[in-house]
Amino acid sequence: MKQNLDYKLIFALAAVGIIWGTTFLGIRVAVETIPPWFVTSIRQGLAGIIMMIILLFKKELKWIGWENLKHQLVPSILMIVVANGFTTVAEQTVPSGLASVISAMAPILIFLGSILFKLQKPSLRGFIGVVIGFSGVVFIFKDGLGSFLDADYRIGMMFMGFAITAWAAGTIYTKIHGNKSKNIVLNLFYQFTMASCIQIVLAFIFSPTIDVNLWSTKSILAALYLSVFGSVIAFFSYNYALKHVTPVQVSILAYINTIIAVFFGWLILDEKITVDFIIATILIILGVFIINYKKKEKKVL
Repeated sequence: MKQNLDYKLIFALAAVGIIWGTTFLGIRVAVETIPPWFVTSIRQGLAGIIMMIILLFKKELKWIGWENLKHQLVPSILMIVVANGFTTVAEQTVPSGLASVISAMAPILIFLGSILFKLQKPSLRGFIGVVIGFSGVVFIFKDGLGSFLDADYRIGMMFMGFAITAWAAGTIYTKIHGNKSKNIVLNLFYQFTMASCIQIVLAFIFSPTIDVNLWSTKSILAALYLSVFGSVIAFFSYNYALKHVTPVQVSILAYINTIIAVFFGWLILDEKITVDFIIATILIILGVFIINYKKKEKKVL
């Protein structure tokens, strides 16, 4: 008997792949005139409000208890405050396409972390994928070696390194503890709200004097897009997918994100794409594909 297709899961995976590909462009546009920590605090704050409205409408807004709050605080800090926040800070100096290619390394870190926490068994194929993926990073650094003389670029790349490490850690933690509460919207409401509170404090620390008049309409619209699509729809879809497939399987969508982000960065922001950059992208995507590729086994009836 054939299994029925899970259309909700297909939609969730498609939303993660496509929407998060465009968020790299959205972040780059938003930080043109809005300080990065304000971009991310506005993004998560509005997302939290949207989640609260949904919960009030469904009469599901409630206290989740200290134990579950602790389980929501960890991914909130790792995936939203650190991963999302640091990526936003990095894109002040790092092109959106390059930021997406670095982010595509997250599945490799998730694979290594999954082995470490015994969520997955080590394999020769996985090791080959890791080596190929990391060789892509060599091409990125080879292409941008001169850029490392620029302190801002160096700091941006360092922030991207912290971001993908935190994202991998948050994904693994969510997979281990994610089944303790079934209400994704309620969990995300707490995650977004806690993250937004932390990020608004960081915003005023790093940008104590702000002039909202300098914020362009284009940047504000980009921040709104990041909130509704990049946070509410994509994060809900990501958490839904994590409950139905392995963290590594969800993370393979990173290479769809990358292709979309690189394309839009080139098309809209005129970001430079070199031969080394294309080779780096292909190697990282190939490495992730090799790690995640599984032959379908024919069932004997």
